[in-house]
Amino acid sequence: MSVRVERVYEAPDGGVRVLVDRLWPRGLRKEDAHLDRWAKEVAPSTELRRWFHGPEGEYREFARRYRAELDAPGVRQELAELRALAAEDDLVLLTAVKEPEHSHVEVLLERLGGAG
Repeated sequence: MSVRVERVYEAPDGGVRVLVDRLWPRGLRKEDAHLDRWAKEVAPSTELRRWFHGPEGEYREFARRYRAELDAPGVRQELAELRALAAEDDLVLLTAVKEPEHSHVEVLLERLGGAG
């Protein structure tokens, strides 16, 4: 299984391209995104995202809360589908965040069993 992370603004470089942000990336037209799928169900909830970007937000606690969200039945199904995609081809997790290693994407990679 090969899973890697790229910013959604970068040119496509092969693999199955899946956007894993809840919000559509600013300044990007849908036809320019070259997506195979938009898996917004695996992104942090709006409430968690707002908490993390607020004055109380702290990464370790965010990651703990996000892991709990990833355990919800509908989200687990989506994770299983992403694992199946990764078993067939390179899976590229796309995000608009500037620092993926300090975001939900790092936790998602952990859950998918990806190397990063």
